[in-house]
Amino acid sequence: MIEIEVQNETRQTQERIRFAAVPRIGEGLRLREPDGMWASYDILDVWYQKADFGDVWVPYLHICLTPQEGLEPDNAANDSAAIDEDEAHDLSGEDAFAELGGESKPFKI
Repeated sequence: MIEIEVQNETRQTQERIRFAAVPRIGEGLRLREPDGMWASYDILDVWYQKADFGDVWVPYLHICLTPQEGLEPDNAANDSAAIDEDEAHDLSGEDAFAELGGESKPFKI
């Protein structure tokens, strides 16, 4: 077991939790909230710091509450329905996306 310090950005707390393996950035955790309910958290950052003793590197996690976790079930369903699949894949404005804003274009020699 690996004991990892978890820094919770949402609750502004720090606690040590034991893991079988160090989670990676982008993975999720389920942690029990102070009210006894379970909540999903996203891992924002993983880093290692050298311990005060020996040649040991201690892992740290930086987590934040998953954005949809705070929504009520009715609102979560409405958010997913609000995205129009056709508009999400519309590439009509892509040519203007990568313009160099007035810089001169390279020329051929």
